[in-house]
Amino acid sequence: MSKQNSGIRAKVQKFGSNLSGMVMPNIGAFIAWGLITALFIPDGWIPNENMASLVDPMIKYLLPLLIGFTGGRMVYDIRGGVVGATATMGVIVGADQPMFLGAMIMGPLAGYLMKKVDDLFQAKIRQGFEMLYNNFSAGILAAILAMIAVAGIGPLVSGLTNALAKGVEAIVNAGLLPLTSIILEPAKTLFLNNAINHGILTPLGTEQSLETGKSILFLLEANPGPGLGILLAFAFFGKGVSKASAPGAAIIQFLGGIHEIYFPYILMKPTLIVAAIFGGMSGIFTLQLFDAGLRAAASPGSIFAVIAMTPGNLNSYIGVILSVLIAAAVSFAIASFILKTSKGGEEDLSASTEKMEAMKGKKSSVSSSLTGDKEADNGETPVKEAAEVNKIIFACDAGMGSSAMGASLLKNKFKKSGIDIDVTNKAINEIPEDADIIITQKTLTDRAKAKRPDAEHISVDNFLNSPRYDELVERLKD
Repeated sequence: MSKQNSGIRAKVQKFGSNLSGMVMPNIGAFIAWGLITALFIPDGWIPNENMASLVDPMIKYLLPLLIGFTGGRMVYDIRGGVVGATATMGVIVGADQPMFLGAMIMGPLAGYLMKKVDDLFQAKIRQGFEMLYNNFSAGILAAILAMIAVAGIGPLVSGLTNALAKGVEAIVNAGLLPLTSIILEPAKTLFLNNAINHGILTPLGTEQSLETGKSILFLLEANPGPGLGILLAFAFFGKGVSKASAPGAAIIQFLGGIHEIYFPYILMKPTLIVAAIFGGMSGIFTLQLFDAGLRAAASPGSIFAVIAMTPGNLNSYIGVILSVLIAAAVSFAIASFILKTSKGGEEDLSASTEKMEAMKGKKSSVSSSLTGDKEADNGETPVKEAAEVNKIIFACDAGMGSSAMGASLLKNKFKKSGIDIDVTNKAINEIPEDADIIITQKTLTDRAKAKRPDAEHISVDNFLNSPRYDELVERLKD
């Protein structure tokens, strides 16, 4: 039974990763739309009718097409992306509202079907006709899918989206939105935070923001307050490694927006999920009290991103800032009480790593970094000579978040050591062909090897603090 549960959890995790992977690479476009909306609509900071004309086309066409292209590309590279974007145009035309959900369906579906068509026919094409086949097969399939989407899928997804929106509206009108924390906070601790936020809440929140200028949904998951309160409780009342590491983790979580760093602390003492739930509920209740929300998604969930996406009026700023502070205060009070009154003694972070393996089917990256666990060799490729290394890539599912911070850390180490080598971060599906060394978390190394088998691959437990970085610096410096 445990193996079956583990398999189900792994599938849910993969689905969540794919869902968020379609939105996260395009968060910049969502933020651009949010800024243009905040600045130029009639009740914006600097109303401008000409500039405000960008708002509707961006939300109705640009954002769904980007999601559809990304979904198709995740399945079958550029070819899948092109067919995915074209098929997404069908659901856009076949519906009255922005088709984020439709894009999440049509993009990957189109990429998958394009791959299957190529598997059937590509090897049978005679020499000299490859370009003719490639262009016409993609064009014909894209046209068929777009027509099917206009006639059937668009109206179907439109009805589903309306039902979801009405469900959210009913919860809001009933004043029950704070109760969503009972589901959201435990799901976040299982690393489903990006899937929930970017796969579900961001599309629904964007539609609300288009109508009202803001949406509370953008802060249901992204509020940094609950995590901050728990980490501060560990900083004051924790023990050993957890107490020493909590202040640094709080800075990364609150200012950097990397919420994943506090999840292992909850797994050390699962009763702390109560602190996270009540912290989240109090933050949402505060937002409702002030009728506050954000213009667009705050990604990553940093206090800086939250403030930047707050509508430009005093009531909104007060409501948003208080929601973060009150959520932090409530979670801090409850977590402090739990830590001070706990009888059984505190598990260490290495023990929580074992829990993470059991719950997620993989090793916790954050936990091992804080406990200093030695990172196992994951069957890495032969080491490249220093003279062969010109480009180093940090790769993760979406090419954002912790991989960006890992790349930044290694850049700083290189700069201090006088090493002039290009270091950047990318999504797994976008690893460039000229990458010489690819650094991934060990659960993603096999995917990276399949993408670029000729590169040297380095597996780490945690992008934020790995001993492999110093080893690499010494090697390349020599």
